[in-house]
Amino acid sequence: MVYSEECDFIFRLKGILEFACQLDNPNGAQSKCTISKSFQDLRSKVSSKNTVFTVCNSPVLIWPNTGFQSSVESLTEASACGDILQCIDSDDGGSKKSSKKKDKKKSGPTVVNMKLLFEVTEPAGNEAPSLIRVSTQQHCVKMPLPLDCALSVTTDERLATVCKGLVEALNKQLADMEEVVLQYRKGSSFLVPQPFHFQLPEPSGLITVVYPAGVPDSQLQAVREDLHRKFELPCDRPYLRRANAFHFPDAAYKDGYLRNPHIHLNPPNIEDAKLYLVQGVYSYHHYMQDHVDDNGWGCAYRSLQTICSWFQQQGYVETAVPTHKQIQQALVDVGDKEPRFVGSRQWIGSIEVQAVLNQLLGVTSKIMFVSQGSELATKGRELANHFQTEGTPVMIGGGVLAHTILGVAWSENSGQIRFLILDPHYTGGEDLQTVTDKGWCGWKGPEFWDQNAYYNLCLPQRPKTI
Repeated sequence: MVYSEECDFIFRLKGILEFACQLDNPNGAQSKCTISKSFQDLRSKVSSKNTVFTVCNSPVLIWPNTGFQSSVESLTEASACGDILQCIDSDDGGSKKSSKKKDKKKSGPTVVNMKLLFEVTEPAGNEAPSLIRVSTQQHCVKMPLPLDCALSVTTDERLATVCKGLVEALNKQLADMEEVVLQYRKGSSFLVPQPFHFQLPEPSGLITVVYPAGVPDSQLQAVREDLHRKFELPCDRPYLRRANAFHFPDAAYKDGYLRNPHIHLNPPNIEDAKLYLVQGVYSYHHYMQDHVDDNGWGCAYRSLQTICSWFQQQGYVETAVPTHKQIQQALVDVGDKEPRFVGSRQWIGSIEVQAVLNQLLGVTSKIMFVSQGSELATKGRELANHFQTEGTPVMIGGGVLAHTILGVAWSENSGQIRFLILDPHYTGGEDLQTVTDKGWCGWKGPEFWDQNAYYNLCLPQRPKTI
């Protein structure tokens, strides 16, 4: 299951299986064998001829374990997986806007959503029903298993191969769920195993990990350490916390904020330049959001909120993005402001952003001082190093304005530089095309800065943790 730039499709299969077993003695040695037998029955079930995949928003039914059988005559064992698109109804009805700008990148892979079903009727046999009466007391355990498998492929991969791979993924996920259930159960009290998908650096790609529901990330440190060793991941940053879970391209974020608008831009054309960009996911926070009219004074607050969202969505913290009042209260709590500051419309700058990150998130930051805006053109090496090593959004304040720097395109040979800017002064709705077309998220040259104003940059540092 590998998701990369060459991936055209992600096939995602979801379904609910009911786990059930009878335990004579929940704490006895035999109970483990009974639980494993129930999981083995479920693996046999998903591998049986009664298994059916239905493709969402289409009339397509597929029987993956009967060679290959489809309810649509044009889909055969030899069909490429891309052929399935002709059977799926588009959600946008063809009304989606198309940008005429040339600096927009192609969107991510197409997600094909499928559901797991089973035929419930079979030809009648000659067997007579039998009844067994059990006189001993037993514990009946039942719980739903939320199966969720993903397979990434190119458009010319055969559909039959994809379906076979999904059956294999179902079997592996049930085995992983069995391991989690056995490890965390207490007698007849079971924790529901939950699958999470994570996008790891190549060559691992998209993987699935099963965690027990109700057990916080703080208690799964040893599990993550084993997984970091297994997938040869660095041990200084989170990859496998729940907040790091892969977000499928077709799924909307429930909070309504735009994520990573910069990925829809192509880089500027600078000879010999390399890109040094923010690593991970952030939310775009700007003027007038959250029913707060901060037009004219809240730009640094919004830049700080974007930075806080980055730490939250990388799994470093579980606290919500702070409100304006919570930011102000934090500055009062550290002694930087008087109590009357809470509820005011006073500006804050890079030094205050540094203090709030430390107070609310426990995050330290470096401050870069620039005596005049014209000097920012010479800071390519420092900013490139920051994005290469820390990868966090940078808040920059100068004059009466604050912005968020998401990266730089910098040529070490010529010194030419462009800044990737996320502008918190935007007052419109969460419209990606407007944000990118109008330059609210875009590449800016050194002339973007006030050449005579001094600037302070707040460069947040990653905590060393997994």
